Amino acid sequence: MTHMRIEMTCFDHLRLNALADHATARDLLHFPDGKHIATLQEKLDMAQCWESADIPPDVVTMGSTVLVREIDNDEFWTFTLCYPKEANIIEGRVSVLSGIGTTLLGQRVGDVVDWPVPSGKVSIEVVEVVYQPEAAQRWEEPELVLT
Repeated sequence: MTHMRIEMTCFDHLRLNALADHATARDLLHFPDGKHIATLQEKLDMAQCWESADIPPDVVTMGSTVLVREIDNDEFWTFTLCYPKEANIIEGRVSVLSGIGTTLLGQRVGDVVDWPVPSGKVSIEVVEVVYQPEAAQRWEEPELVLT
């Protein structure tokens, strides 16, 4: 079952709204994963916001490292959710504007969600939030680079 509750920090919500607004205002060809901006905006519109110190530690926030399992083949992956300029798939850092990034944002351990892939969709389970900046009390926030 796909889980519809989306949770995020107020700070992430503010920054991601700025990112989505900036990306929408610009030529989307400059954003390789621009097709996921509408999905991100939908998540932002339905999100429940938490103060950073209060967000549950099992929620996938920006900067979180998450272990996921593909339901059909029991394969596991670890990703760190980041902003587009920090993305590097070889290092396991996925953009929030990618299919997997948009899918994971705001989910909790135990959630099963559909990840859009070119051939359709893949059901994945959020197994563990290995690292969450807020749970680690990492309050210094990196600068958001929009260009």
